[in-house]
Parts: sequence; C-alpha cells; structure tokens
Amino acid sequence: MESLQIKAATENLDEVLDFVNTVLESMDCSMKNQIQIDMAVEELFVNIAHYAYEGGEGDALICAGPDTDSGNRVLRITFSDRGIPFDPLAKEDPDISLSVEKREIGGLGIFMAKKIMDHMEYKYENGQNILTMTKKL
Repeated sequence: MESLQIKAATENLDEVLDFVNTVLESMDCSMKNQIQIDMAVEELFVNIAHYAYEGGEGDALICAGPDTDSGNRVLRITFSDRGIPFDPLAKEDPDISLSVEKREIGGLGIFMAKKIMDHMEYKYENGQNILTMTKKL
C-alpha cells in the first residue's frame, strides 16, 4: 500500500485526492468509481481537518492500495490521525425521508461515504483514530 502523511488542513485536500487518484489509476479504476471514491475521501479528510485537532494542528496518514485479503480489484483506504477519539460510524444515519428543514444538521457526508463504499470500520488504537474503507472496483 502507498501512504501519504500530510498536515490535516483543508488546503491539502487536492494533494490527498491526487494521491488517491494515482493509486486508483494504477488499479485501472473506472471513472464512475473514481468520482464516488473521491467524494468519500473528501468527506473523511475534511472531517479530520475540521474536527480532529479541535482548532489545533496535526497530521493525517492516508494509506491506499489493493486489499491484499480480498484481491487486486478491491481498494482499501485507511485514514489515521492522533486527534480526539471520534467514531464517525457510531452516529445514527440521518433520516433522508425528512425534508431538509426537519433534518438535523450534520452526518449526511458520512452517510454518503458509507453508501458509496462497500465496507467501513473504525477503531481507536494506540492513541489513533483509524478508519478503514474498502470498495470493489
């Protein structure tokens, strides 16, 4: 797997997307999957940039490549940070049947990422938030 350690700041989003897209190109990923994966990556990285370090600075580590357990046509992306412990998957999915005015603010981006990717899991280990997601290409 390839890795990128980068300051968790929204101005670094393009570099993160370029990194992931380079990996996707090496895996012969379709444009449809690439667009979907980019949406999920953007949501997760921006959440780390905005919330992990409570207004302070910190790094994020992004690892991406084929999931060796599942084969070369499955992408695995892992986000790690040393910010405050936060499981984005623990929050209940928003009720998208409600009108925009009646829905609670927040959570829609993570919900979309969960729908885009085939599998997502979170753990807090050795002082790190670790979120892993996979998608069959």
